[in-house]
Amino acid sequence: MFFNNKRISISSYDPTIIYSPISGSLLPIEKVDDSTFSQKLLGDGIAIDPIDGNVYSPIKGKVVALFPTNHAIGLESESGARVIVHIGINTVHTNGKGFKSYVNQGDTVDAGQLLIKVDFKKVGADYSLTTMIVIENSAEYDIEKNQNSAIKSGQQLLKLTRKVAC
Repeated sequence: MFFNNKRISISSYDPTIIYSPISGSLLPIEKVDDSTFSQKLLGDGIAIDPIDGNVYSPIKGKVVALFPTNHAIGLESESGARVIVHIGINTVHTNGKGFKSYVNQGDTVDAGQLLIKVDFKKVGADYSLTTMIVIENSAEYDIEKNQNSAIKSGQQLLKLTRKVAC
């Protein structure tokens, strides 16, 4: 296919679906009580106030970053979307207590694969467990966000459509 006299592959503009990694209540990223996320300094996305501590992969792709504390993970989809799942606010200060990872940096993962478990009793008493799902390279995409008030893990959270370069 040609667009503005340039050959493009239409598949490169097919939408990428980001599934919810956790069940809970949806919250606009702008309402998160952490300016790094609310000001979209890491990219645009959405937040979830979780109801359980199982965090699943929102995409099929590769683990490109896993913090030693296991509170945050970076993934890259097969289509090139870079997704950050950041569990909680200031949870880096737990030094990993209450977080258990089931994957390693460099692993290939399937959507729905268990990534991390959070012990709500150990972590939730002292920290907000609001989980941010951020598209690091969000400037490359038009993002359609789930508008429901609640979501279950595995349901469609975001739909990314790569912007067409003109």
